[in-house]
Amino acid sequence: MGLARDGDGGTVTKRRGCSCTKDDFLPEESFKSWSNYGQALRETGMRLKDRITTRSLETAELTEVRARSGHEMKKNLTWWDLIWFGIGAVIGAGIFVLTGQEAKEEAGPAVVLSFVVSGISAMLSVFCYTEFAVEIPVAGGSFAYLRVELGDFVAFIAAGNILLEYVIGGAAVARSWTSYFATLLNHHPNDFRIHATSLSPDYSRLDPIACVVIAAVCLFAVISTKGTSRFNYIASIIHMAVIIFIVVAGLTKADTRNLAPFTPLGARGIFSASAVLFFAYVGFDAVSTMAEETKNPAKDIPLGLVGAMTITTVCYCLLSLTLTLMQPYNQIDPDAPFSVAFSAVGMDWAKYIVAFGALKGMTTVLLVSAVGQARYLTHIARTHMMPPWLAAVHPRTGTPINATVVMLVATSVIAFFTNLNILSNLLSISTLFIFMLVAVALLVRRYYVSGETAPSDRNKLVVCLVLILSSSVGTGLFWALSKKGWVGYAVTLPVWLIATAVLQLTVPRARRPKTWGVPLGPWLPSASILINIFLLGSIDGLSFARFGVWTVLLLIYYLFLGLHASYDTAKAAEKGREGSKLEEGNGVAPAAIPPEKTGGII
Repeated sequence: MGLARDGDGGTVTKRRGCSCTKDDFLPEESFKSWSNYGQALRETGMRLKDRITTRSLETAELTEVRARSGHEMKKNLTWWDLIWFGIGAVIGAGIFVLTGQEAKEEAGPAVVLSFVVSGISAMLSVFCYTEFAVEIPVAGGSFAYLRVELGDFVAFIAAGNILLEYVIGGAAVARSWTSYFATLLNHHPNDFRIHATSLSPDYSRLDPIACVVIAAVCLFAVISTKGTSRFNYIASIIHMAVIIFIVVAGLTKADTRNLAPFTPLGARGIFSASAVLFFAYVGFDAVSTMAEETKNPAKDIPLGLVGAMTITTVCYCLLSLTLTLMQPYNQIDPDAPFSVAFSAVGMDWAKYIVAFGALKGMTTVLLVSAVGQARYLTHIARTHMMPPWLAAVHPRTGTPINATVVMLVATSVIAFFTNLNILSNLLSISTLFIFMLVAVALLVRRYYVSGETAPSDRNKLVVCLVLILSSSVGTGLFWALSKKGWVGYAVTLPVWLIATAVLQLTVPRARRPKTWGVPLGPWLPSASILINIFLLGSIDGLSFARFGVWTVLLLIYYLFLGLHASYDTAKAAEKGREGSKLEEGNGVAPAAIPPEKTGGII
């Protein structure tokens, strides 16, 4: 063992190998004894107020917080790696499974328009993520961005939903992997699942193959990020070749009569499908978590994220159009739509190529998801909102092994029990919620700097944000609750339009992006808020109930553990910074970057 400086300027014990002591999980002062913990609980109100109002320093996220992992992640990724990571992260179960489900049950041939709507929403979010990832290139992704702009508490609620998004997304893809594997072997998907009749129907089809696939992916993800990138690159090229084959071969059997009726359930069906099909775009945010391992974030991240999303959206539209041209929408198979469609048009041999391509795509989705979710959890653990044991980066591999294993164990448990339809709806809620928060954070970043923005401008910003959010919620609620009429939209949409215009015209910019920024601000971030919230209005009530239960569980954990751990860590960091300044200035703190310039204190 030896001694080393930690990110707060203090001295910590440097461990060899894997350690699992109490101090690895609860090292903070509040958990040193039961009396300390009792005192912390009595201060819950004060501590909660502090965490709600505190915003993190950008410099702290980039230096002190990152240093708590003990070892640096290796910077070896380029924009080319990120494009293929983005394609590998996104094109998987969403297109190969949910396309059939939503075309048959909701949108009909207009499912191609559903992909356009959800693609526009995803692209707006990509722009927001890209600006943040360039300015704050850390593994924490949206969690770090929200800590800097909206504070610790909001970031934690988002963090819980980020982790839920990844666990559910990985579980859904793993179960879809089993479905296509069964198709490849001429079996029904449930032939390879265990039917536990004593359990609820939604949780009774046990899927051991999904767990085996997740375990294999976990092993590969912890070995090397660059190795993962190379594998993903090769697999994604094969995957793109299969997509081209599906489109070209499928269009040779196209029948335009299958496009009628084009919108069997009207606009409501299109948007309802869009909310679920947003699942098909989930994964690009994993690319933003790799900013810490990118050689040149200012160039590589915009090219990687925007390039990957553009390619993905085009592929989705072509694939969904091909499927609906091959078969009448009411005959599409919801479990393995492309394989069954080729069989139906007399190309039974092609289903094996389709199933192979789907398996390739879903494997890369699982792999990139494993890389992304581990880096999210690593950065969350660096703040001590989660046990710091999860923040450890292995000195040899340069990867967060503990976080990777824990996340994929959780994914395996969910994949073993839960049906795909439950997973896809719940995933869409958490994802849309997070993307909405990131767009809000970007508007705050552009128009507010503590100590510099005049109180009157700050108040106008708050009013505009409240109106943008409330009009977006009103639009979503009217869509969800009213099957007919337009009066509600005649009120909510003009309010959104006026609030965004007032924000642009009357509130001066407080900060401009240094290298790459979202164009047409504040309109694109504001539109992202509106579309994300509107799509939430198309998701069923039971999924919102599950989302509510998860949020309550998050709050319980935070109030009893996460709040006190992160509060102690932040206060220790402040003392470390103050002590360092006094030492440098011989008793007088030297001039430094004011907190207002970077958003507050950690």
